[in-house]
Amino acid sequence: MIEFKNVSKSFNGRKILKDINITVQDKELVVFIGPSGCGKTTTLKMINKLITPSTGEILIDGMQLADKNTIKLRRNMGYVIQQAGLLPHLTIGDNIGLIPSIEKMPKDILAAKVIELLNLVGLDPEIYTDKYPNQLSGGEQQRVGVARALVMDPDVILMDEPFSALDPITKTQLQDEIFNIQQNVKKTIIFVTHDMDEALKLADKICIMNGGDVVQFDTPEEILKNPINDFVRDFVGKNRIWNQPELIKAKDIMIATPVKSVGERTILQAIEIMKSKNVDSLLIVDKANILCGLITLKHIRTTLRGNPDKTIKIKDIMKKELITVNQEDSIIDILEVIKKEDINFVPVLDDENKLSGLLTKSSLLSILSDQFIDMEVDVNE
Repeated sequence: MIEFKNVSKSFNGRKILKDINITVQDKELVVFIGPSGCGKTTTLKMINKLITPSTGEILIDGMQLADKNTIKLRRNMGYVIQQAGLLPHLTIGDNIGLIPSIEKMPKDILAAKVIELLNLVGLDPEIYTDKYPNQLSGGEQQRVGVARALVMDPDVILMDEPFSALDPITKTQLQDEIFNIQQNVKKTIIFVTHDMDEALKLADKICIMNGGDVVQFDTPEEILKNPINDFVRDFVGKNRIWNQPELIKAKDIMIATPVKSVGERTILQAIEIMKSKNVDSLLIVDKANILCGLITLKHIRTTLRGNPDKTIKIKDIMKKELITVNQEDSIIDILEVIKKEDINFVPVLDDENKLSGLLTKSSLLSILSDQFIDMEVDVNE
């Protein structure tokens, strides 16, 4: 765990960081982002003591960073920068193995480690181990930089805009690589970028900075849905969440007050409720709001043709087997369910099977079309 407690930094009388208070949990990938000069790289460089705070303290696993041996700290903390920083006179294998060699790692163990890491970053050891940096593309060099950062099996890896100089295709490939590596090895990663799409793609948490302040530190989902102020809203872009549809949940777009009733109501009462609410169906719940079934006006009419008794209870004729979604399901999952099951609406439940809301084809189309119109307006303004 990395803790910043009231950390400030001044250069030549100008305050670069202002009372930073954040906590990075173990094995989280945290992205620092903000406009140029906001303090994100300064914050990252404090973690490996390349820059020291003017005031405040930084703790790693409860221990004061200032008290740690700087050389040992850096050798046991991975660091990946914009240019891979490979030593041109060393082979790729020797570049990866430089620090382990200094630390007297046995040669056979080191050789196996190099092979393992090259495979991990998607480079064939038989092809790349004996090559030199100038024989590799920029993307390949950055992959080696990532392998080198992992060689001492550090708990913490710092990545300072590592992919910003790469072409879009290579950048996307390496973003995917970092995501996959993190799923496999689970490190604490601090990642600096100026690219919000990159932040959303990689981060467990995003720290948005401006003018030396932490403006918002939260999950990507929360930042997209609930930006703390106009700066965050404008920086993120109000329509960006629609580029991340997996973050749009049923609870964000459902009809929160669907028309419902209890099974003890009669057919006559059900008809009157539907008329008054201008709907042709009712969701049936019990006293605890657990979803029990569904009754439609069409079903009632069919029932009355066979038995004209309007005192029949809803619970005796309602449809009990329903397709439902959870309130945490994404819009992608919901649209897939609606398409697969060929249904016009779907009830939304919470984790206790209580009715939370309702999604209909028409409400989804309305939301999506409104969003399209908003985006068109933004483009034309």
